[in-house]
Amino acid sequence: MKNKYILIIYIASMAVATKLRAQDIVSYVQPLSGTAPATTRAALKHGNGTELNANTIPAVTLPFAMTQWTAETRQSETKCQPPYVYADKQLTGFRATHWLSGSCTQDYGSFTIMPLTGHLKTLAAEYRTGFLHDNEVTTPYYYRLSLPSYNLLSEITATRRCGMLQFTAQKTDSLYLLITPNSDRNEGFIKVDTKKGLIWGYNPAHRIYQGWGKPAGFSGYFVIQVEKGISLFGMYTGNRRIKADSLKNEKDMGAYIGFKMQRGQKLRIRVGTSFSSLMGAFNNLQAEIKTWDFEALMAQNKRIWQKALSQVTVQTPDQQHKRIFYTAMYHSMQLPRLYNDVNGTYPQFSGNYKIDRIIGGEYFDDFSMWDIYRAQLPLFEVLKPGLINNCVQSMILKGKQGNWLPIFPCWNSYTAAMIGDHVTAFIASAWVKGIRNYDITSAYRLMRQNAFDTPGEVDYKDGKGRRALASYLKYGYIPLEDSVPEAFHKKEQVSRTLEYAYDDYALSRVAADLNKNADKEALLARSFNYRNVFDPSVNMVRGRYTDKSWYKPFRPASKEPYITEGTPQQYTFYVPQDVKGLAKLMGGPDKLETALDRLFESGEYWHGNEPGHQIPFMYNYTASPWKTQLRVKQILEDEYTDGPGGLSGNDDAGQMSAWYVLSALGFYPLNPVSNQYLLTTPLFRQYSIRLPNGKHFKVLTHTQSNDAVYIASAKFNGRPYSKNYITHNMIKNGGVLELFLTHTPNKTWAAQPIDQPSSLTP
Repeated sequence: MKNKYILIIYIASMAVATKLRAQDIVSYVQPLSGTAPATTRAALKHGNGTELNANTIPAVTLPFAMTQWTAETRQSETKCQPPYVYADKQLTGFRATHWLSGSCTQDYGSFTIMPLTGHLKTLAAEYRTGFLHDNEVTTPYYYRLSLPSYNLLSEITATRRCGMLQFTAQKTDSLYLLITPNSDRNEGFIKVDTKKGLIWGYNPAHRIYQGWGKPAGFSGYFVIQVEKGISLFGMYTGNRRIKADSLKNEKDMGAYIGFKMQRGQKLRIRVGTSFSSLMGAFNNLQAEIKTWDFEALMAQNKRIWQKALSQVTVQTPDQQHKRIFYTAMYHSMQLPRLYNDVNGTYPQFSGNYKIDRIIGGEYFDDFSMWDIYRAQLPLFEVLKPGLINNCVQSMILKGKQGNWLPIFPCWNSYTAAMIGDHVTAFIASAWVKGIRNYDITSAYRLMRQNAFDTPGEVDYKDGKGRRALASYLKYGYIPLEDSVPEAFHKKEQVSRTLEYAYDDYALSRVAADLNKNADKEALLARSFNYRNVFDPSVNMVRGRYTDKSWYKPFRPASKEPYITEGTPQQYTFYVPQDVKGLAKLMGGPDKLETALDRLFESGEYWHGNEPGHQIPFMYNYTASPWKTQLRVKQILEDEYTDGPGGLSGNDDAGQMSAWYVLSALGFYPLNPVSNQYLLTTPLFRQYSIRLPNGKHFKVLTHTQSNDAVYIASAKFNGRPYSKNYITHNMIKNGGVLELFLTHTPNKTWAAQPIDQPSSLTP
């Protein structure tokens, strides 16, 4: 009887999934979302300055690609300045960008192609042109913009490493293309080869944070192939034109090429990019774009996005929810960044222009790790475990090549940006989920080195190793006397203590599996170091001195120097490895519930920054999991929309968007290393996840109306299910989860400790 029941549910849900796959899912993606400052309530209360900007761009790309393409409204590669800002009214070209989507970092290795007609102009103040959003078409695989002042129609489509641009003349005129390596340091190279019809160039990358301004050890290389023969060309620096076929290391330099165009005539260019070499860029172009058929390439790229997005198919009558959901999926697939060429070559990590080659996998970088270990990478542990395996392998290669496991690997360099040691948490999360096709012995050695050893002075200043580890090991917390001077984020001692305690817990899980028993016990003991910064007199975390006295005055709702981008009240809830232990410190689960209530009711919950992302799900550790269902529903509705200001803070490499994806699906990895996902009410009537192993995980909701938001009961594969979490294997092995919803809370469902998620403290 059970098998018959499951078969009926399976057939019904498969019929829905088939119908949904037939839809044009890509059309729901709104790439302009997040290109304007956030307008949500929590963002306006807690954010300020750059924290209000989602900092996404309308990227034309493929999932996890090397290079994205965007219209450019901001020149330079300045920190916290994305190349496209919705409020801007003027265009300076179309950029091949390596902007970290949703970040407050910097672009690197980029270059820009600007089309113009009439008389040649090479000074940005003269050639920039106005544009209207009404004249834009934005999709993940295609961008179109009409430029009335130049009587041009510009179009872009892109593969993983390459792009094709098409310019259509709307009147008979001269057409010029300006190609500019976007160096802010007067560096770079560009050359026009008229015999081969190619333009070659590169823009050297530089580090920020630790090692700020130093060469990153690689460049952004490009080669441009023009469909028509090149007869008119030259170089320029600013408004000075130079009769030459190449130029190097000059301010505001670039190359121009010119053509006579008839009305309706099209000019197409194909562009290859690489981080390894000019020839690498050329080989990538030869492999990925073999013809001049723009429409065929565009259709191919659309199919790739359609397949990627339709791995999750949702059913809902609310079209806005679909737009927000699939836009969030698109944003969550921008990073990490592919770094190797089609033949496997890539620049060594922190390698000073040394080249290596990866066999049997792909090499990735640009991991905004403080953000993405929470939900973005766990999302793809479900959807794309092969990608995750490649990312773990990439981390091991970085550690071997630089002799230390990086903390926040971006620009293919050490940075020591942000806090914590969450590469360790990421590898542990992949390991416990059975993603294991890599050298775990090397991985463990590198993770252990970060947890127990401090580099020498030179290496430490270069960004290697945990910040303030010596203090942490000595005191069991980082005291306020240690200002953590060798870091971009200085001080923040309490937040560092909390996050190191989680990373120690994560490593203890791997140590246990590898029978490293002494390490396991030491790390497990350190997992409780969060207790050392918890002040029972205020029931919150608080700055502490070496003599164990507390920082005064205590301001729970103010941003303090010992807290990272938040308040003591907000950061108190960062104990994902031991929520029950935190509750015990507070006086019991009811006190934890009261503290959560106080945070939300006072308006102090801030969704626009990552440390709070697990907080709404913490009610699942109390007798009121229905409050998780209530709060998550409110956040989904209040903090996300599909307008340009629809993200409530920096998207941070897709973390903000991945939170939406997982929460809308009704399960979230509060502790990614635990193998458990905490349940809440899905946003959709039903959905299906197509897993890489060919199985499907499906969720069906049963309700009398769309307003029912509380879980009354549940079934898994036809049997009653009483827990308020599911496991990774339940998803991986496929199955059907049914949720029965009501308008009023069922205050008994999953409210007993036996039905709650795991915690270090029983």
